[in-house]
Amino acid sequence: MPENKDAASNEAPISAAQLRMQMLEREMAEMEKERKLRALQEQKLADFAADFLEKHVTEQEIAVVRRLVQNAVKDGKFEAMVYSFPSSLCTDSGRAINSADRDWPQTLQGKAKEFYERYQTFGKPQGYKLKAMIINFPGGIPGDVGFFLDWSPDKV
Repeated sequence: MPENKDAASNEAPISAAQLRMQMLEREMAEMEKERKLRALQEQKLADFAADFLEKHVTEQEIAVVRRLVQNAVKDGKFEAMVYSFPSSLCTDSGRAINSADRDWPQTLQGKAKEFYERYQTFGKPQGYKLKAMIINFPGGIPGDVGFFLDWSPDKV
């Protein structure tokens, strides 16, 4: 009884040029996927920036700050990060905050400035302290700014 051979085994293999084309198509599809993801991230940042710079702090955002503080208290902490935003939304891209310049509040814009003003009006007179820090450094440059509210006792 003769052996059955696959019909494909008698065909010529795919050419090296065709394999390279398949690899190129796969790489191009991956690059397109990354481009779409980057465009989506850029749009999210643009939407956040527009909201950040054009709108006011909402009661809901204030409620989030209060909830973050209460959760920190429940965890036995004296500090909580209550707000964050891209350093690119500071007038100096976060340089003053990163270098602990005492005039860093002058670089704030939009909601960050409004949060700082609310702190000055309501938080500081109640004994709270506020510090701003760069909380990440993507690619070695200042990324996001974090506002940390502190209610620890004053050191004697």
